[in-house]
Amino acid sequence: MHEEEDGSEANSCSASRIVASRSVDVAEVEGAKEQACKLCGYLNKLSGKGPLRGYKPRWFVYDPRKCYLYYFKTPQDALPLGHIEIGDASFSYDVEVEEGQFEIRTAGKEFLLKAPNRQVMHYWLQQLQQKRWEYSNTRGSGQRDSWSSPTLAYPPTGLVGKDNDAIVFEKLSDSMEKVRSDFAMETETDSGGMVGIQSARGTSAAPTNPLNFSFRNFGTELRNSMSYLRPGRGGENRRSVFYTGNSNSSTEEWELVDAPPKDFPEQKPHPDTHRHSFGSAFPFDFGRNSSRPKRPLLRDMMGSGRFGRGGETRSAENSPVECNGSKSLEMQLRLQSQQEELSSMQQEQTKLREELASQKELVRLLQQTLRTSQCDRQSVHRPPPPAPDASSSSDHTPGPAVTTKDVTQMEALLQERDGQIQSLCCHMERLALEKESLQQELKGLKIKVGEINDQLGMLMETIQAKDEVIIKLSQESSEQSCNPNDGGSPSPNKDQQELDILKDSLQGYKSQNKFLNKEILELTVLRRNAESREKALEAKYTALEAKLCQVESKYLVLLQEVKTPVCSSSEQSPAREVISRLLEDALQAESPDQQEHPIFKPNTVSEYDVFGFKTVPEEEEEEEKLVAKVRALELKSLSMTDQEVSVGVKWENYLASTMNRDLVRSPELKALIRCGVPHEHRSQVWRWCVSFHVKKFRDHLAPDYYETLLNVARDKPNPASKQIELDLLRTLPNNKHYSSPSAGGIQKLRNVLMAFSWRNPDIGYCQGLNRLAAIALLYLDQEDAFWSLIAIVEVFMPRDYYTKTLLGSQVDQRVFKDLMSEKLPRLHAHFEQYKVDFSLITFNWFLVVFVDSVVSDILFKIWDAFLFEGPKIIFRFALALFKHKEEEFLKLQDSTTIFKYLRCFTRTILDSRKLMNIAFVDMNPFPMRQIQNRRSFHLEKVRLELTELETIRQTFLRERETSQDGRSFVSDDEEDN
Repeated sequence: MHEEEDGSEANSCSASRIVASRSVDVAEVEGAKEQACKLCGYLNKLSGKGPLRGYKPRWFVYDPRKCYLYYFKTPQDALPLGHIEIGDASFSYDVEVEEGQFEIRTAGKEFLLKAPNRQVMHYWLQQLQQKRWEYSNTRGSGQRDSWSSPTLAYPPTGLVGKDNDAIVFEKLSDSMEKVRSDFAMETETDSGGMVGIQSARGTSAAPTNPLNFSFRNFGTELRNSMSYLRPGRGGENRRSVFYTGNSNSSTEEWELVDAPPKDFPEQKPHPDTHRHSFGSAFPFDFGRNSSRPKRPLLRDMMGSGRFGRGGETRSAENSPVECNGSKSLEMQLRLQSQQEELSSMQQEQTKLREELASQKELVRLLQQTLRTSQCDRQSVHRPPPPAPDASSSSDHTPGPAVTTKDVTQMEALLQERDGQIQSLCCHMERLALEKESLQQELKGLKIKVGEINDQLGMLMETIQAKDEVIIKLSQESSEQSCNPNDGGSPSPNKDQQELDILKDSLQGYKSQNKFLNKEILELTVLRRNAESREKALEAKYTALEAKLCQVESKYLVLLQEVKTPVCSSSEQSPAREVISRLLEDALQAESPDQQEHPIFKPNTVSEYDVFGFKTVPEEEEEEEKLVAKVRALELKSLSMTDQEVSVGVKWENYLASTMNRDLVRSPELKALIRCGVPHEHRSQVWRWCVSFHVKKFRDHLAPDYYETLLNVARDKPNPASKQIELDLLRTLPNNKHYSSPSAGGIQKLRNVLMAFSWRNPDIGYCQGLNRLAAIALLYLDQEDAFWSLIAIVEVFMPRDYYTKTLLGSQVDQRVFKDLMSEKLPRLHAHFEQYKVDFSLITFNWFLVVFVDSVVSDILFKIWDAFLFEGPKIIFRFALALFKHKEEEFLKLQDSTTIFKYLRCFTRTILDSRKLMNIAFVDMNPFPMRQIQNRRSFHLEKVRLELTELETIRQTFLRERETSQDGRSFVSDDEEDN
């Protein structure tokens, strides 16, 4: 729609062509909504062997990438316990078995599952049938990847994701869909909140089973359990939870709560006291979890009719219930009195503990006083020093009398204190004994409370059984009172009940019949599609075999002619004819029949690659076309190697472990991204990388920030809009998404660049930003591509990288020269010897991150690592490209030849695995700190040089202005006059 408007108003103002993202990306928003509706929920799965065999609750999640139904122990687990292949499975259920039970059969395996009720079972069966149907239709496309692996061939977003030219084998008619809808079972779409993400937050969906343990998946469960213990994961306080109660009653949950600090004061250990002689024997306080529902009282349960099947008729027979409830009330009163007595004893124990602490403090003070007194006593009994003369002895004659009196008083005081200490010690021993007796009594009371709880449970079960009997008898008596004349004839209520049961059974069999008819219909279509795929593959195999035989026969004729030529040089050589015919076959255009039926096409190179780039350019000469086709064939063969397949398997396994959580930065993810992201997962990984880097910006902005910028760009003119319009068609002319004004990517590229010019008016627009945004739009939506541009310009690259002076880009070129001299000294010396300035070529590498410099397969693998790790990747791969072709450069001995090879050598590198190994292994160590330090060093030098150039320019301008008066130009007309 927007492309038509652009074509009709080519000369109008560019600002009028900017439209809001909501009007452009309606399909993208709808796709995001469909992604949000994930099929997941709790189901009981039959597993185990022998006496441990039984139904265990499992969290099931459907993965549309492989049409797998993964099952986990809990929604928080990272690794699945296993999976069910839905793409080739069949479903069935039996009306006569337990309600909610159904069966999934795959190749050689049978899975018995059980839903909470029949409604949820029908919902799961309908959804699984629909997912299998959708997956089978995508597998019917003419893309080779969809046969070799169950992975979806296209990503969910971006221009590449919408570029789906696949042709379905059998175009399903509207009548077929109508038949499927006629056979569909009538189910509610919400399934009572038991299916979906919200069911993971509820506790009713997954019944707690303390024996839920599996030796078969012990390793997976252990890893999932250890993942919860990692620090910093989640951030919430974890508490121990205890479950009490029998399996029939509702599970009561208790939490392990930390003890209050006033009950357990911190006491320092003393060497004279026993470490465990005091303190509570119960260091935790068992309190009810406020977030869990409390168990209702028995009278509430009886009043609301929780027990028994006849709860709805309980109001008519309240008297027997009240009679049976009197015993329960008496038991509750006794239990409450026991609890009050227990709490009072706990309070008394707390008081005794505080008194014990005070007595210990008093003993400590007395012991300290005793030590000081003993020290004074020793000093008193110490003999005086000898007197030097008689005068001095006469001076100290009254001393001994006073000292003896003091000693007597101190001894009396010490004896008194010793007696106090002994009495306090005895008192402390009595308190310790009393405390031990209280602890024993407390233990006994707790045991008694447990027994009372058991008795209470038994009494409640007895009351429940009596209530059921009473209700049943009351119903029989009411029926007999209503029909006193019938005698032994069957009652009409009983006949009505039997009729209702038969009607329910009939309805169940009808639903089962509809479901089985639909299942048979879909399985028939799936089998027909499989046969069509098999026939198409056989036809393609035959065509390829015939093509191979033709090429082989021509090749043998060519070899024979080369070995023994049979014609003279003057005549036309058969070898030349064979060669020309082979070239014609290799470069011939596709016929209309081959375009209509791509499955029968033996040609393995299409006009465009998977990214939308043209594989064989039309305007080139025949020799260059042949080279381009050889390059495309080699890239195709490299993409089908065992190493590429193993990388895809690793990604599938890793993403399967993240079904229940988002991606997080980890060494495992970093290693996978350095191997390259598969085509079908690139949208998801790029979107996550961009969101991670710009989170600090987006958290402080409105959710509709991008749409607001588009509205501003539509209402106000922008100085950058003219240059943007000029560069749109020059961005990626060899890509079909940007090759014409009506291409799908032109309008989106215009929106992204205009929004960024208003976001960052300091830069506005710089040539090079259009290519960055165009590459991002191939795998991302408009808004995500806009934020990827912000991540590159405002997060990854230094300031002034894309300004008018390109200061940051010039600095990086000098940093790269330093790294070249350090990592590749031979090649750097070779360039210096022949005065080759390689920065004329590498400048564009850094500015647009290798766009239009390397083959597309390598380009997107570089971008995978670049969006995850940042600008360091550009230095790594720039050095790796030179390292890859170092020997070829060293063989060149002429500056012109070196520079000519420098302009095109990157297009000759096709092996991405070898290049990535050089970049991430041979270039190590490669710290970012070193790049930052060298950037700072060269930044000052470049700024000084730019200042000097600006001074020279200003001086030149002033001199030109002053000399303008002395200059005079006489035209030819003036000379004639």
